[in-house]
Amino acid sequence: MAFGGSLNHADDVVSEINMVPLIDVMLVMLIIFIITVPVLTHSVNLDLPRAENQPNLVKPETVNLSVTVDGVVHWNEEVVDEAQLAARLEAAAAREPQPEIFIRGDRKVEYERVAQVMAAVQRAGMLKLGFVTEPGN
Repeated sequence: MAFGGSLNHADDVVSEINMVPLIDVMLVMLIIFIITVPVLTHSVNLDLPRAENQPNLVKPETVNLSVTVDGVVHWNEEVVDEAQLAARLEAAAAREPQPEIFIRGDRKVEYERVAQVMAAVQRAGMLKLGFVTEPGN
């Protein structure tokens, strides 16, 4: 608030706006912007490496294990016994990437036989196991 004039008119209202504080604030802001703008736009040129993004075309092998109604296990349509199944599963588990195992169970096979095949797959250390089903007729 600006006080001016004589002391005799104490009740008079001064209708002047004091511009000095507004100019001070404006100059401080101008100085801040002058200092910070070059810092924000300053960049360092780097020679960055180039990378190519190509999809990995290596698809994991799939193994179909089928359990027939009489409990016989087929490895990709080839009949195998328990020892051969365990040996093939261990060999498949050692490969990189591991093949995916798909188990097909006959509709009338005992569940225990399918569970035994699943346990053999788990004991061998296979990580990917799936079931193949057919939609109901």
